[in-house]
Amino acid sequence: MIKAIAIDDEPVALKVIENHAARIPYLSLQASFTNAFDALSHLNANKVDLVFLDINMPDISGLEFLKSLTTKPNVIFTTAYSEYAVESYELEAADYLLKPFDFGRFLKAVNKVADLTSEESKDHLFLKSGYEHIRIDKARLRYIKGDGNYVGFYTVDQKILCRMKMSEAEELLPNDTFLKVHRSYVVNRTEITKVEKHQVHLKDEIIPISQTYYERLISQL
Repeated sequence: MIKAIAIDDEPVALKVIENHAARIPYLSLQASFTNAFDALSHLNANKVDLVFLDINMPDISGLEFLKSLTTKPNVIFTTAYSEYAVESYELEAADYLLKPFDFGRFLKAVNKVADLTSEESKDHLFLKSGYEHIRIDKARLRYIKGDGNYVGFYTVDQKILCRMKMSEAEELLPNDTFLKVHRSYVVNRTEITKVEKHQVHLKDEIIPISQTYYERLISQL
């Protein structure tokens, strides 16, 4: 079940979303807000998988609202203005609905989110990199490396750079297989060939270990 909320300063627009959402059995629209700051209080107190978010609102734009969130749920932007499409995808939006949108287009957007969220619990991930969603098998993922607002996912044959926080990337990985060895590194334990005091060997890669995680790593091997 996808838990969602909708934010739009126009009650009529919210009603459209509510009516469409009621027709989708795996979508639960838990609340609707005409004020973004009321919605923020809800987001801080509740787990939300998806936000339908208007862009043009009087107090704060949907774009600025999304930028302000420390933990970002999936977002489907809803707007009457097409000129914000590029920026919305730069902010990792799942989709962009141009008003007025019909039920078919709404369903397509929701299914995109459903596909993304369901894949995360399986043996592979879909990672958003730029305008692409790239599938990787968890078993082929060797390690991840955080760098500011980006995380690099390193498989046996490629690197995928995603705009997300390290903490968000860690939530995608099973902690019985992927072990944190440094504030910027999480490694696949099946790739480890040797552990030294300040570094861990992953076959042909050497990853630093911080003192904070050394003893924990040894106990988990």
